[in-house]
Amino acid sequence: MSQPPIRPSDGELAILRVLWSRGLSTVREVHDELLKDREMGYTTVLKLMQIMVEKGLVTRDESSRTHVYRASQGEERTQACLLNDLLQKAFEGSAKSLVVRALSEAQADAAELDEIQAFLDGLKARKP
Repeated sequence: MSQPPIRPSDGELAILRVLWSRGLSTVREVHDELLKDREMGYTTVLKLMQIMVEKGLVTRDESSRTHVYRASQGEERTQACLLNDLLQKAFEGSAKSLVVRALSEAQADAAELDEIQAFLDGLKARKP
């Protein structure tokens, strides 16, 4: 039986995004990538990544002098966990309410709306 997904904090999620896009990375590489979007000290990133190892969010390869980190769970699994939390807490489990709110708050262009419609059409076709 697999472990339930771990819910990352905002800072941990930022680090995971870097690891998902880059793959194996050192603290320095993660820090450099994070600096493109936000001000965050190297020691803060290091401490967060150490905590993430303890929580099981990342693994650390200590076989060389420079430790290399990798995300323990995939992006889709983490997103599904966070989305389910949001769905239950903010929308009382209503997927319709979540989707309506998301589409009314975010500006989806015509191509995105076409993709969403195609997805919904596919769901309808599978339902008896």
